[in-house]
Amino acid sequence: MNLKDLYINFFISKGHKQIPSAPVVPENDPSVLFNTAGMQPLIPYLMGEKHPYGTRLCDYQKCIRTVDLDTVGDTYHHTFFEMLGNWSLGDYFKEEAISWSFEFLTKVLNIPIERLGVTVFAGNDLIPFDEEAYSIWRRLGIPESRIAKTADDNFWIAGESGPCGPDTEMFYFRSDDEIPDTFDPEDERWVEIWNDVFMQYNKKSDGSIEELPHKNVDTGMGVERTTAILEGVNDNYASSIWTPIIEELENVSGKSYRGNEESMRIIADHIRTAVFISADYAMIKPSNTDQGYILRRLIRRAIRHAKKLNIPIESNWEERLALKIIDLYSQYYKELIDNKDVVLEVLATEKKKFNRTLEKGLREFEKIIGHLSDKTLDKDLAFKLYDTYGFPIELTVELAKEQGISVDTEGFKEKFKAHQELSRAGSAHKFKGGLAGDSEIETRYHTATHLLNAALKEVIGPSVHQLGSNITVERMRFDFPCDHKLTDEEKEKVETLVNNWIAAAYPVKKEEMSKEEAVASGAECMFLERYPDIVTVYSIGDVSKELCGGPHVKNTSELGHFKIIKEESSSAGVRRIKAVLE
Repeated sequence: MNLKDLYINFFISKGHKQIPSAPVVPENDPSVLFNTAGMQPLIPYLMGEKHPYGTRLCDYQKCIRTVDLDTVGDTYHHTFFEMLGNWSLGDYFKEEAISWSFEFLTKVLNIPIERLGVTVFAGNDLIPFDEEAYSIWRRLGIPESRIAKTADDNFWIAGESGPCGPDTEMFYFRSDDEIPDTFDPEDERWVEIWNDVFMQYNKKSDGSIEELPHKNVDTGMGVERTTAILEGVNDNYASSIWTPIIEELENVSGKSYRGNEESMRIIADHIRTAVFISADYAMIKPSNTDQGYILRRLIRRAIRHAKKLNIPIESNWEERLALKIIDLYSQYYKELIDNKDVVLEVLATEKKKFNRTLEKGLREFEKIIGHLSDKTLDKDLAFKLYDTYGFPIELTVELAKEQGISVDTEGFKEKFKAHQELSRAGSAHKFKGGLAGDSEIETRYHTATHLLNAALKEVIGPSVHQLGSNITVERMRFDFPCDHKLTDEEKEKVETLVNNWIAAAYPVKKEEMSKEEAVASGAECMFLERYPDIVTVYSIGDVSKELCGGPHVKNTSELGHFKIIKEESSSAGVRRIKAVLE
């Protein structure tokens, strides 16, 4: 039995209900392009909304983080990963959470206690030392010398204010060295494997702290890292999670992993992530914006490294890797089977496009060196080749060397670093949403997406449904299948319908029922399998009835005036509407 199954079975035995993994593309969450952690899809419930499965939940969640995309290639970074999580929504707290973490690690995974170290919150000017967590660990048998007290690393908050609290982290000594008596979290031989977050405070906008009446537990454990630890390997890509993919890559390249680790790690990681993004029911396609841009970047970076391994690009190497990944994960994620053909088409089409782009880049390179006044390619031109044509600096240096030209690689690295910091800042800005988001306006927009969906069905046809949406405090965005650009008349009809429904002051009704009952009642629910057995259904008069996780207003009269500000193509066969509530 693998780690995911062991984990879920353990927490089910402790009274938890398993919930399905949310899609990798978040639904109505403005904070990120992708779900980056197991807690993200549960934000409404961590804020107090009742979950249809109760107060004890567990799952394995598909996550994608791209902030450090360019660092993939080492032994432990991944863009896609799976996170194991268990939650208490106002139910149990520190005693049970810590005791069960310890029990799972030592009794189920059989990790020797002498290889474990933990951190607890040391306290600060506002919040005291977490004496309770410390005492629980001591009672469980963790010696005082193996408990480190830290302040900055053991306090969690999503943004500048909102729910927050101390956490306790568990570390494993991953080394053949003699285990030191004292645990030092700064010693890289100690690797974090689990984190229990205790949401017990609320930080107000004036900086003061108050106790939360509704306390939650949010815990997380990374599947890839923990599997590598349990199997005794210091390279995540040498674990059983990756070896079937790496072996297939060795077959298609005719080369060994040893000596080609960086390129093989990048190809394996990026193709796996591309498979999960393109298999998601949000129907993301490679593009120059948002999730589509990330998907394009991943595929193109994988192709560049395939070229470095001299894999014939015209061969079906990407298909073979994708099919291997689908085979490995399909028992857990049904969308990989449902959308297999879509995945293969996305990879093959983007490969063809990028090959043409590379050819253009080579022509641009010839043009650039033909106009050089000296024998040096400056940082701006080198970065243009990277950013516009996907040329890694190594390729530019190699091509330039053949022409007797040097490249300002140091200047390129400075520009590249600035580009990375800009990307990270953008990601950090996006993540400021979540628990710290402006819930009132976002709640209004959330309800408005249901009315927009209903209006589009009336104006365009019943085949319209939501493929994806994104909500910020400034506007809403809604993607839907449509084979043509909407006419001014169609847009006007949609606006009129939505505003008429708002003016009608329809109540928004919330009900919990089984999936089967929801379908029988006429509720719209694309991709039924991604919902738990008990679902929440929102009805707006006789206009709209959808499965949804909320939040919503109580009455449409709260929404204001709906206005479409833009209608455009999102990808082939998919249109995008941006609208505001005035």
